[in-house]
Amino acid sequence: MPSLEPGAGPQARTRVSHADGAEFDAGLRAFFAYRDLGIAEASAGSVRAHVIRAVPGTHAEPRWHRHHLKFQMVFVTRGWVRFEYEDIGEVMLKPGDSVYQPPRIRHRELAHSDDLELVEITSPADFETTD
Repeated sequence: MPSLEPGAGPQARTRVSHADGAEFDAGLRAFFAYRDLGIAEASAGSVRAHVIRAVPGTHAEPRWHRHHLKFQMVFVTRGWVRFEYEDIGEVMLKPGDSVYQPPRIRHRELAHSDDLELVEITSPADFETTD
């Protein structure tokens, strides 16, 4: 029975992203570098997953904003980050911690360590961010 899931079917292929030689590029925030894991292409745009690292010596610009998407979660692998959410206030995340950010929740990043690394998963892959 064929799957009706986005990115599934005969054109879908297993996607592997190796850490060795991986490149980090500029992205949504200038104080972060992003490594795309190839999930957006593999899922036909329904999901994006990337590793985000702090750019040492740069700092957060705490501006309230919201993302217009269906799903967003963050999992910290190294360092720490402090977020503030309109519904629960300030939270500190350390390695092994995660946060699910509800669609369109107003939030802002307050600060992060120079060695911060996290994994972020969003759906859809491309979405609008507004202040």
